[in-house]
Amino acid sequence: MSTCTTQTAASGRRLDPLLLRAEFPILEQMVHGHPLVYLDNAATTQKPRTVLEALERYYERDNANVHRGVHLLSQRATDAFEAARRKVARFVNASPQEIVFTRGTTEAVNLVAQSFGLQHVQRGDAVLVSHMEHHSNIVPWQLLCERVGAKLLVIPIDDRGVLELDALDRLLSPRVKLLGLVHASNALGTLNPVAEVIRRAHAHGIPVLLDGAQALPHAKVDVKALDVDFYACSAHKVYGPTGIGALYAKKQHLQAMPPWQGGGDMILSVSFAGSKWNEVPFKFEAGTPDIAGAIGFGAALDWVDSVGLGAIAAHEAELLAYATERVRELPHVRLIGTAPEKVGVLSFVFDDVHPHDVGTILDQQGVAVRTGHHCAQPVMERYGVPATVRASFAAYNTRADVDALVDGLRAVREMFRV
Repeated sequence: MSTCTTQTAASGRRLDPLLLRAEFPILEQMVHGHPLVYLDNAATTQKPRTVLEALERYYERDNANVHRGVHLLSQRATDAFEAARRKVARFVNASPQEIVFTRGTTEAVNLVAQSFGLQHVQRGDAVLVSHMEHHSNIVPWQLLCERVGAKLLVIPIDDRGVLELDALDRLLSPRVKLLGLVHASNALGTLNPVAEVIRRAHAHGIPVLLDGAQALPHAKVDVKALDVDFYACSAHKVYGPTGIGALYAKKQHLQAMPPWQGGGDMILSVSFAGSKWNEVPFKFEAGTPDIAGAIGFGAALDWVDSVGLGAIAAHEAELLAYATERVRELPHVRLIGTAPEKVGVLSFVFDDVHPHDVGTILDQQGVAVRTGHHCAQPVMERYGVPATVRASFAAYNTRADVDALVDGLRAVREMFRV
């Protein structure tokens, strides 16, 4: 893994998860008579008090629309909103003009598909994705391909959940007009060699979109060093609010792309004879945005910076190694996704016990995990399973959380006699 683009090693700082837990009010509760053990972080992370306070402060003190008002509240709201844009830009090493606020990763991918995609993908062309994609990086491209008469091509993965780069080379051709790839798999935990994939795609003149929803909380992202064309992410995966995210896009792409939604704030002028579009990134932000969400997003990134992303990544890597070892000790358990480079995701199946039953029993023990296909049904088909149990880790998780997970899995074994 290239340390110039993605750093998961500790930067000399160590975190104390017990101290961090005190910053998350939701973790103080009991569930079915047990202390909450929250291991569903790949679905959404919990929010520290600083994020909750930022949301409350906006609604109590600064609630007003942005960009359009001359009164003090509007000015304060605009300042806070645009400060959040700068924080997102700084977090991924972009310029603020290259950051478009969206409802999340899904909307960001759809924006690229419906604007850039409709410009560049025509009948007979192809869009290339991988076999480990979340549905959000499959369905928008299927819709585009169906609309224009293009084809969706798929890069295979091996039994470990590792991208087959030799197959990638065979699939790259002038016919491919865009490559969409998950930076880190939500179902397998695989951390893809995105710098190398981008280099190979760009050698063929193919732009690349990365789905960064699962990578942003765990690995340092530098869009300039990666030279990626588009990077999509969500705030709620990185300790921020739901319903807000961002799209990074190279400025030249944004300037050339048509708006994908029309309305207020994305225009310079409107008449019945025609309209003129606003400058980027505002051209892509029609209507009143999620102002509080953006402010909360910025506060979440501030919190991550205060803890240290390197320290978070090192802590999660240690937890993943510990959890992998402990779960592997259990009989009749098969791990799904064993790539050598992973983020904090551990997926597995129990022989003859449906994952939903496993999740229900764990919930009765106070342990929250995700069960199902994780919006990645092609991954499930690749491994011949209908669903998996997924435990995923964050900065506030501890070894005691892993032990509670394993104790719960032992209760499953006893109940189902496996």
